[in-house]
Amino acid sequence: QVQLVESGGGLVQAGGSLRLSCAASGRTFSNYAMGWFRQAPGKEREFVAAISWSGGNTYYADSVKGRFTISRDNAKNTVYLQMNSLKPEDTAVYYCAAVLRTKVVLTTQKSQYDYWGQGTQVTVSS
Repeated sequence: QVQLVESGGGLVQAGGSLRLSCAASGRTFSNYAMGWFRQAPGKEREFVAAISWSGGNTYYADSVKGRFTISRDNAKNTVYLQMNSLKPEDTAVYYCAAVLRTKVVLTTQKSQYDYWGQGTQVTVSS
């Protein structure tokens, strides 16, 4: 089992920044590729960003490319999502997720992830 706990969400004005953190425990963190997803009210959970176990590969949804940056610190068992130039449409609950690196290098498909955090709310006001 891997336990994931997100933090760093909050209320920010449009154009502002937030950094989300996801702390992992329970298994060797570097055995997992990580992803961030988000879910707005009434919408499907959607892919935001993913990072390989080493951090050497990353991938972003088009909607956040150039504004968000995913990174990880395997020594701290933590993955981050730096969010800049936030827009009201970024408002959602943000979730981190983990998938074994033996399955995929990284993936945008939520069905492939093995473990999920409980989520952290991000609200961007206009």
